[in-house]
Order: sequence, then C-alpha cells, then structure tokens
Amino acid sequence: EANSCRDTRRMLLAILLCLFDWSAAQMSFSVSEEVDKGTVIGNLAKDLNIVSQQLEERGFRIVSLLSKKYFEVDLRTGALFVNERIDREELCPNTHKCSLNIEGLISSPMNIYRIEVNILDINDNAPKFLEQIHVFNVSESSSAGERYPLPAAHDADTGINSVKTYKLSPNEFFSIDVSTSRDGLSAELVLQKALDREKQPNVRLILTAVDGGKPARSGNMQIIVNVVDVNDNTPLFSKPLYKVSVRENESVGTTILKLNATDLDEGSNAEIKYSLMKRGNVDSHEKFYVVPESGEIVLKNRLDYEENNAYELRVQASDKGGSPRSGYSKVLIEVVDMNDNAPEISITSVMSPVKEKAEIGTVVALVTVTDKDGGQNGITTCKIKNILPFKLTTNYKNYYSLIVDGLLDRETVAEYNVTITAVDAGSLPLSSTAVINVQVSDVNDNAPTFPEGAMNVYVRENSQVGNVITKVTAHDADIDDNADLTYFLIDSNSWKTQISSILNINSKTGEIMAMQSFDYEKLKTFQFKVQATDSGVPPLSSNVTVNVFVLDENDNSPSILAPYSEHGSVNSENIPYSAEAGYFVAKIRAVDPDSGYNALLSYHLSEPKGNNLFRIGTSSGEIRTKRRMSDNDLKSHPLLVLVSDNGEPSLSATVSIEVVVLESTADMQTPFRHVPLKEDSFSDLNLYLLIAIVSVSVIFLLSLISLVAVRCHRTDGSFSRYSAPMITTHPDGSWSYSKATQQYDVCFSSDTLKSDVVVFPAPFPPVDAELISINGADTFTRTQTLPNSDKVSTWSYSKATQQYDVCFSSDTLKSDVVVFPAPFPPVDAELISINGTDTFTRTQTLPNSEKVRFFIVLKVKSEMKKMSPALFLF
Repeated sequence: EANSCRDTRRMLLAILLCLFDWSAAQMSFSVSEEVDKGTVIGNLAKDLNIVSQQLEERGFRIVSLLSKKYFEVDLRTGALFVNERIDREELCPNTHKCSLNIEGLISSPMNIYRIEVNILDINDNAPKFLEQIHVFNVSESSSAGERYPLPAAHDADTGINSVKTYKLSPNEFFSIDVSTSRDGLSAELVLQKALDREKQPNVRLILTAVDGGKPARSGNMQIIVNVVDVNDNTPLFSKPLYKVSVRENESVGTTILKLNATDLDEGSNAEIKYSLMKRGNVDSHEKFYVVPESGEIVLKNRLDYEENNAYELRVQASDKGGSPRSGYSKVLIEVVDMNDNAPEISITSVMSPVKEKAEIGTVVALVTVTDKDGGQNGITTCKIKNILPFKLTTNYKNYYSLIVDGLLDRETVAEYNVTITAVDAGSLPLSSTAVINVQVSDVNDNAPTFPEGAMNVYVRENSQVGNVITKVTAHDADIDDNADLTYFLIDSNSWKTQISSILNINSKTGEIMAMQSFDYEKLKTFQFKVQATDSGVPPLSSNVTVNVFVLDENDNSPSILAPYSEHGSVNSENIPYSAEAGYFVAKIRAVDPDSGYNALLSYHLSEPKGNNLFRIGTSSGEIRTKRRMSDNDLKSHPLLVLVSDNGEPSLSATVSIEVVVLESTADMQTPFRHVPLKEDSFSDLNLYLLIAIVSVSVIFLLSLISLVAVRCHRTDGSFSRYSAPMITTHPDGSWSYSKATQQYDVCFSSDTLKSDVVVFPAPFPPVDAELISINGADTFTRTQTLPNSDKVSTWSYSKATQQYDVCFSSDTLKSDVVVFPAPFPPVDAELISINGTDTFTRTQTLPNSEKVRFFIVLKVKSEMKKMSPALFLF
C-alpha cells in the first residue's frame, strides 16, 4: 500500500509538470483536509487575468489523473472549489508535505496552466500503538538507572499533529525518558528504585502517546512489569550500533550481518536467543529476520531503494534463565541504489489529428520521463528517433512538449509514428521507448488537375442524340470532401451559342453527352471548357479546354450544276457531222457539299450498246468524241452521265444528254437552248453567274500579269528544264505533293468553306505516286524514301477548311513544296526540308479551327517556259 501511494504521488507530480505550459506561471493554493464540498480555495479568473465569462467561452477545464476529481471550477465566477472529500492521510501517507497537482486547459488559443494545491493537515488521527499490552520481565536485582525501550506509537498525521511526547502513569518505581531519533520520538522506561518481588510481583503502568495538535489527541498502551527472581547478568551486544550497506538487488536469503552478544552468567542464564523488536509502522520484519540461535540477520524479501533507502532495526538478546534478561542494540542498514529501473515515458494530451498546414511550434503532445532510480541512475535524456518534422522542447526538468518543427503535407505523409527514446545516465544505461501516432488531417490545398490542358474529341456527324462523346476525369490529391469533384461546362468566349444547348455533362462522372445531332456542313468544330471543382472550403477548381471536331459522313449526293438538269429530263447537245476526234461536246459540272473522299467526284458515261463514239473525263466531266462520224452512226445519241463520289457507301447523281448529229454547222443551236430565258426577266442566278465569271476572269488576268512580271525579273532565261510538282487532295482530306516533269493544272473549288488545291500533271494520277493520310489525331509522322530521278516523290500535308492561295517561285536548284498558314511567314510555320539522305521523317501539328489561308511555294530547277495552268471553279 505504501508503494502504491508513492507511485501515485510520483505520477501525479509527473503529470502536473508535463501539463505545465512553459509560457504560464505556476499557481499555488492551500486547503485543509476534510473541508466541506464546495469550499472555495481561490479564484482562477482573477489569478489568470482572464474575464470570467471567457472561461466558459474558451472551454476552460480541469485535467487530472487522480482517481477522483477533487477540484472543480465555477465557469461563471472562476472560483476553484472542493468537489470531493479530501483525506490527506489517504492521499499522502507518511509524507510531511502533501500537494495535489492539476492542470487547467483553455482553448482559442490553447494554454496550459499548472496548479498546485497544498493539502494542510488537521489533527484528525490519534496516536496508536501496535500492541495493547507490553510485558517487561525485570529482575529484582536490577539496579536503579537501568533502561528498557518502550514500543513506539504511530500517528497518521504529520508535522505538529504527529506524536510529540510520551507520558507514563505515576508510580514509585519507573520514570520515562523521551528522546528524538532518526525514526522520530523514542521512549525508554528508567528504573528509579530497586524492585522487591516479595513485596510486589508486578507493576502495571499506562504509557500515553500525545500528539501536538490543538486540541491534542492521545493513545494508550498498558505496560506490565513482572518482577523475576535474580538472574544477575544481562546479555550485552558487542556494539551498541551496527552499520551495514546492502545493494538493492541483493538476493533473498543473503546473510547481511551477524550479531554477537555475551552473558556472564552460566548455564541457561548464559544461553542467548536473538530477536527483532517491532517498532511502529517500520516494515523491518517484512524485509529481514534474525536466526534466534546464531544472531544472523538474513534478507527476507527483495529491497528496493526507491521504496526505502535505509532501515533501522532494534535487536534484542535474551538469556534463557528462569527470569530471562535481555540486552538491546541498534542495526542501521543502508540500501545502495542500483540502476535497475528503466526510464518511464508518459504521454498525455495528444492533439491528433494535426492539420497539414499547422504552424511550426504547434503542440502535439506532452511527454513526461521519470526514473525511479536516484543519483546518476535517475538522470535521463530524451530524444526523437529518426528525422521527422517534430521536435521535443523542455518545459521543466524531465517534462517535454512534442511540437511541429516542419511542414506537414498529408499528400506526402498522412501519418507519423513518432518514436521517443529515453536513456538514463547509469554506468550500464537503461532505456525505454514510446510511440506517438500522429495523424495528419487534410486541408483543401490541392486544386483538381486534368491529365492535359486541352483535349480533342472527334464526333461523327448525324450521331444519335444522347450519345456520350467523351468523358473528362480530373484528379484531386486531397481526400474526402476536398477530393469530391463536380464538373461544369463553360462556354467559350469566342462562341456565341451556349454550350448547354448542345451538350450536357454528368456533374459526378464527367461524361459529356450530345443534346443534338451534329451536321458537318454547318458546324465543323467548336470549343468549350470543362471546370472541375472540389467540395472543400474554400473550393478549388481548374479547367480543361475541349476541342470538338465533327467528322464528315457521306450524307450528301452530288448536285448537277446548270445548265444541265439531273435525271428525269433530257438535255440536248448538237455536234456537226464533220466533228473530228476529241471534239468538245459538253462539260458536266457537279458539286458535293461533303469533304474529302466524300466530295471527290468522278464522271462516267453510259452509251447505247454497240455505240462507242463518246468519252468523258473522269475528273473534268468533259464529253468529247472518240473518233470521226461514219455513215453507220445514228443521228441521235442518248447519253447517261453518272456523277459519283468516293464515300462509303458511294452516292451519285445522273444526267441525260441527247447528242444530235447535224449535217452542217449552220443548223447548230446554242448549247443553252434547253434553259429557257425570259427576255423580260433577269434572274438572280444569272446575276450570280455573271459576277462569278467576271471575278474569275479578273483573277485570271491578274495571275497572268503576275507571271509575266516574275519572268521579266528572272536572270535565268530558260524554263525548259522545269520539273512540275503535283499536289492533289486525298480522299481523307490531306494534301499530296510529288515531283513530276509535266505541265500542271491548278484547280480551285468554289466552295468558300472548304477549298482544295489540286496541282497535278497529266496523266492523273501518276502510277507510282504515293499518297499518305492523317492518322486521325492532331499530328502525323511520315517517313519517305526519296526516289531516283525517274521516280516520283510524294509529300503530304493536312487539309485545311478554308480558301487557299497558290504562289509559285522559280528557284533553280530543287523542287519543294512548303505549306503554311497566312500571314506569311507565320511565327509557328514549319518548313519541310530534305536532310540530305535518302529518307526524311516529319511530324506536323494540325491547325486550329480558325480560318486558315495556305500558301504553296514551288521551287523549280529552271524557269518555266511553258506554263499554262487552267483554273476551274467547281
């Protein structure tokens, strides 16, 4: 019980000092034990300089590890009052000073105050003897002045309230002598007058122990003195005081001292028996025993320096005479401390989790290190194992605070196991460890991120409404609500149409669905942004740009242009009978609103069986005679022209033409006779055709003038070795280039939204020309083996969707094609050049959806002597 009391006292002191905030002063109060509940012992609000109303607002509370909550605070007034019955003897047995250490915690900001309450002793315990009756056997021959030690009384109170004196009831034979020793007061019975057994065989006395309280309390014990017959000599010890040192880890059963006493008598009066005397509350009999015959003092139980560092024994040597006589001596046993206790680490007030943006110096936990050993063995040092963003700061002696000492980032480390090691300073150091688990709580410090800043989406036209065209996904390094993402659509500033009218996004999954079907001919590309926002406070967000490209489908049939009508009516053309082979009969013109392969038209001619008089240019639509007329040929030839695109599946249109053979040219009529004209009406179509013809003529004349000017400024006088390039459109919408040594044609499309430039030699296309296509993404890579002089090399470039210009340069060394957007030269233009070996590789980024004008620069080996490009509007 005494050990547990000491442990409790040490733990209370450790917790108190651990919770003591180094920035606050210690407060001390005093209160007497056994006071009534509710007794006010002080005002914390006044002592702490805090307005009493703030105590409740800031959550002031009393923290203690005692078994009972002895004290409490009135948060309205700040008064510290007694909450439980206080018994000093129960809390602090056998100690002169008794104090209870508690702590006061207050938040916003957090402060820790150390409060010490001294428990004042009152005289509520009377002295007590362990025996009710004690017997002395005193020989009648004993001389006056002989002394006999009296049993000591124990008083649970301390200080002035403990035993202060002993009194003996009045008698004629004995007096009492009171003295002070290491263990407190001691009393001896002094013989004042010789005894006579024949007159009085025993003497009965009352021994009274009185404390110093007011009023004083006392305890009594009966002393019986038996007067025995003469045993003239009392055993005498060799020393009046024996001293011995014993290590606290000495084994049980070890003999630590041998007593020696002698008796001058003979026989049984000289035979000595040794024993220990019981004295008060000293636990000597629990730790030691004496062998009665030999006088050896033997260790009975293990010693603990931390429990008791010294023992004082009273030993008695009694003879075996008929009237035994006893001699007395003292034995002082000093316990030598050994380093047998490892430091103990106590963790209190762990503030976990800690916010990842916690400031340096934030208190995480309070650490107390204690060592039961004394001296050097009880001196400890404490440190953190490994390098962590925490450190220990000393508050008071062996009391520390674990604080934040670096940046905490939950996304990097979400949990720390802080290992604290305490080592004592003994010759063979002992150590102990404790682990504090510190959780790092998340703060919304990371905005959502998309894998890329922009993404491209390809959607086929005429796709079903409600189809998911793409899915955007963002990542947030935070957790919980800080990583709960919501997606929104944001309109592009350059686009007037609200994106919400054509697209919808699932705010949780990021799936983007089409609200309408797309038409490539009306909308080829558009742009919008998707914003991902987390649910943190405050919320963070980021955007990604989405470029949507509508892919063309072959959903438009070719249309036959005037003056010919489509299938269903017959158009008539006249030719003279004398027409030579290659005679021009008619030209069929058609357009297709689609693009690429879907807009690449081819013309085919169907004649009556057995008639092989006409042919049609598959790409030009010109109908010409194959041979001269013969007498066996019919005078009227019905022809069916099929115009088809190259889409999948292919779409087509037909036109019927009846070719009439006339005997003379005088009978021929205008080719537009099937288009009735009203003299009194000039239609809008005729006006548009007239404007178009005039515009084309002006452009053609300007082109001729430009070519003449270029030729005049050339120092090279020869164009005879000109190697004409060929550029043609691929069905997938790409440009193709190849060297050739032919004349070329330049064809422009009249479609203002998408024009293709086709420059090619005859025949078209070359047999060994190699076409390349775009891989479906924004870039393409092409490796080309350069041909020999007799082969054709083909380059490919992406097709744009706007009007183009073509410029020619007469450089003399090589023939290259460079395609780039206007203005010329753009900052991001990339030139294509051959690296001097047989192959070259090239990666080209496709242009954006803005309107683009392209220039084509042709460098030829020599001046062009013969250059007659034909411009066609189709």
